[in-house]
Amino acid sequence: MNPTVAVSELAVLLVEPSDVQRKILIQSLREAGLFQIEGCGDLATARGLVRQQRPDVVISAMYLPDGTAEDFLLELRNDPATEDQGFMLVSSIRDRDRLETLRQSGVMAILPKPFSAEDLNRAIRASVDFLSEQEIDLDAFDVAQLRILLVDDSRLARKYLRRVFESVGAELITEAADGREAVEQLHAEPFDLIVTDYNMPEMDGAELTQYVRERTDFLHIPILMISSRTDQANLNAVAVAGVDTICDKPFEPEAAREILPRLFAG
Repeated sequence: MNPTVAVSELAVLLVEPSDVQRKILIQSLREAGLFQIEGCGDLATARGLVRQQRPDVVISAMYLPDGTAEDFLLELRNDPATEDQGFMLVSSIRDRDRLETLRQSGVMAILPKPFSAEDLNRAIRASVDFLSEQEIDLDAFDVAQLRILLVDDSRLARKYLRRVFESVGAELITEAADGREAVEQLHAEPFDLIVTDYNMPEMDGAELTQYVRERTDFLHIPILMISSRTDQANLNAVAVAGVDTICDKPFEPEAAREILPRLFAG
């Protein structure tokens, strides 16, 4: 197990095209306890620095002279050498649809611009949690024995969520690309928890929830939905249908440590 990572130990690559903004951001990071900071202003330089230095966290603006943070994150996630790279976005964009690819690809945090000290500290905590492994202590059973069915049509999202649950001690994780695959897995082996996305082909999260809650042999399984949807009416309908908890993307290890004890309180 990795020991808890100290904030001061984090190596950060800051990618920000504006020299002025970069200096301001570096100062904010230092005030938050981060001191190992390398800065650059374009995607080409950032690629080289990631290969050479392997920072713990990349913090990037959305728009760069030679690409976007979205381009950069997808490159990192699709390269086996960097697929687990910690990544944080700093952006003034509020359109959730525009940020959807980043959410699905496992961005650890999205910092608004301008951000507050509280916003930054929360994002840093999420980074530390992601890089550390801190098992949850449940009275009823060992988290390592928790059998989790992880359902999401995005391979990158599944990989990120797997990392989140592994960081809190989970070891028995089975993946499914949509609700139909999840149903097949449910009939093939027992599970203690279903973690599902909302939007999926074949059978979405709402239909999967309905199926599970209509079957007496699956009725006992808690369902955690992790979704980037903003349609509150649909999410409320899913909650009524039987989802135990609904969380937003990006899903952080801190949220997992808070939710799992509540779901399995003895």
